[in-house]
Amino acid sequence: MFDNLTDKFDAVFKKLSGKGRLTESHVDEAMREVRLVLLEADVNFKVVKDFVAAVRERAVGTDVLKSLTPAQQVIKIVRDELGRLMGEGDNAALDLAAQPPVPIMLCGLQGAGKTTTCGKLALQLRRDKRDPLLVPADIYRPAAIEQLKTLGRQLGVAVFDTQPGDDPVSICEQAREFARLNGHDTLILDTAGRLHIDSELMDELGRINDALQPREILFVADAMTGQDAVNVVKSFDEKLDITGVVLTKLDGDARGGAALSVRAVTGKPIKFVGMGEKMDALEVFHPDRMAQRILGMGDVLSLIEKAEAAIDKDDAARMEKKMRKEGFTLETFRDQLQMVKKMGSMESLMKMIPGAGKAMKKAGGMQLPDKELKRIEAIIGSMTPAERNNHKMINGSRRLRIAKGSGTRIQDVNQLLKRFTEAQKMMKKMQKMGPKGLKGLMGGGGNGLPF
Repeated sequence: MFDNLTDKFDAVFKKLSGKGRLTESHVDEAMREVRLVLLEADVNFKVVKDFVAAVRERAVGTDVLKSLTPAQQVIKIVRDELGRLMGEGDNAALDLAAQPPVPIMLCGLQGAGKTTTCGKLALQLRRDKRDPLLVPADIYRPAAIEQLKTLGRQLGVAVFDTQPGDDPVSICEQAREFARLNGHDTLILDTAGRLHIDSELMDELGRINDALQPREILFVADAMTGQDAVNVVKSFDEKLDITGVVLTKLDGDARGGAALSVRAVTGKPIKFVGMGEKMDALEVFHPDRMAQRILGMGDVLSLIEKAEAAIDKDDAARMEKKMRKEGFTLETFRDQLQMVKKMGSMESLMKMIPGAGKAMKKAGGMQLPDKELKRIEAIIGSMTPAERNNHKMINGSRRLRIAKGSGTRIQDVNQLLKRFTEAQKMMKKMQKMGPKGLKGLMGGGGNGLPF
């Protein structure tokens, strides 16, 4: 979503970097451009005005203008102010400190992704050692009830047996009693949405709120709707006093106005963001990290957290033991690729590495990382176990067979084997040099990666 915003910020900062020592007029010129960038991204006008004023006030200070690297100082100020704008310092954690079962109510307009978000949230809570119960309370859309039941089966999460035509408040009360009797500590209420806000919808949500007193009321907003999402959040908040916002479809191609406006306009924190269709594509929202992503600085902390969540320690230990015993083979390389894929798309992971996103854009016509990895996996998958463990035995006829089996060209197989041979040499050097070897290789002018 923020690619366009990142490019435009980058262009503004490049101009500043070429100025040498900055003057107030340079800062004013940059702030005019930043203002246009944010307005084009559909950020609320008042939010833009306050943001630009705050950045300018800090940027024209003596410490910045007399600094040896004033442009870098301005970038740091913009990063800090973006983080503040999106709620840096807010507590994004869910408040579940109550007698179980703890109700969490999700509300919002139809089509924003509430039902899918319920499934994603249930999966995240289960990873946090909680036992959630999904409650389909949208009786006006039978497909939503079936969708939630299907998600529950896929995730192994219990779903209350709602029937179309039941009263939504009674459904939620009965689900609470069912959860109490069956040991579920959290209720996730999937309430009805409309294509527009109406009094009937609000009254129903109000009755559910009065009956269950949810610990958290999360408004699910479609980030693709820009400032409209912010206005709808305000309307729901006036009726329900929501506790936080979940922004969905943040991996889309919208301009990002909702993400940058909602906290400043409503005063409500963004607690989660949806970054894809998969059930594990729900991230806790960190304003400071998102500010770094917007400015193209990467997000290493989120990358580490993704790795810790996706890669099982026992699997990693087995992989290490296998590599020590058999060496770095195409078999172990394929295992590593499959382990990395659990963390998400390579394209999204690359954007979390500082500088990698810009490098990908400069590369122009290079294959997208995910397409490249699929091709590599297909080639390795077309080899026999013996060939994967000893690539030197792959002669001309074998290469032809592998290319046909993977739907690629012989040149692609040759290129993979050539790169893999180089990678093997690199791994041997690293083993000989010990822990300092990796640091030396990574700093040797390239990116240190074989592929």
